[in-house]
Amino acid sequence: MLRQRVHLKTAEQIAKMHKAGQLVASCLVAVKKAVKPGVTTGELDAIVEQMFAEREAQSLFKGYPGKTPFPAVTCISVNEEVVHGIPGDRVLQEGDLVSVDTGCRLEGWCGDSAITIPVGELSADKQRLWDVAEETLATAIREVGRQKKWSQVAMRMQEVVHQAGYSIVEQFVGHGIGQSMHEEPQVPNYVARNWMKHDFWLDEGLVIAIEPMVNMGGKAVRIRRDHWTVETVDQLPSVHVEHTVAITADGPKVLTARDEFE
Repeated sequence: MLRQRVHLKTAEQIAKMHKAGQLVASCLVAVKKAVKPGVTTGELDAIVEQMFAEREAQSLFKGYPGKTPFPAVTCISVNEEVVHGIPGDRVLQEGDLVSVDTGCRLEGWCGDSAITIPVGELSADKQRLWDVAEETLATAIREVGRQKKWSQVAMRMQEVVHQAGYSIVEQFVGHGIGQSMHEEPQVPNYVARNWMKHDFWLDEGLVIAIEPMVNMGGKAVRIRRDHWTVETVDQLPSVHVEHTVAITADGPKVLTARDEFE
């Protein structure tokens, strides 16, 4: 097993990341409270942009380089859209599943998190998908405090998804995070032979963004012509959830926990 160039964080640095993470958490709760049928994804993005501006926080998403720079402070993905959806004029409908992903840099340190929110009442199949995705993330956070290597955690995440009869996206994975949004290591939500040589130890000071993407149907995804939006090939729904998690002397700490804002 190769050791990736992981940047372990001190307790003081983790405390700074917690401040950024809590701003992200408060933004996601504000969006959650605003979600209802008839609201546009662009209106939700504006809520987060204003909250970042009030705290003089830098968006990690807006202007992110690609074939076209990402134009918003949030990625908002609805139903069959997996990740990286561009907010705009889309009007949310009753029964939609809407994933909102955002991140910021505050006083030099980053936080990154995603939540999937139901729009009104969900169908039974969408509710089950959402529940399994949340269970997958909760399993990962719990197991980070029990296991020695990430592959052991990913195996348990994969088991939760597959036992429910769903698929886990493999083309996009989680990541290390610190003063930059994307640091080593890459953090897959599944186990495969080609990943094992990049496995990493769950050492104190490790901070990672854990973000399972769970598909109701197959795992295959594609990128739309806007160069950003990732959707399921079979057009069945997907759920994306994410937390920034630090491994501390007292166990895993969720830096983007939303409890105090709910």
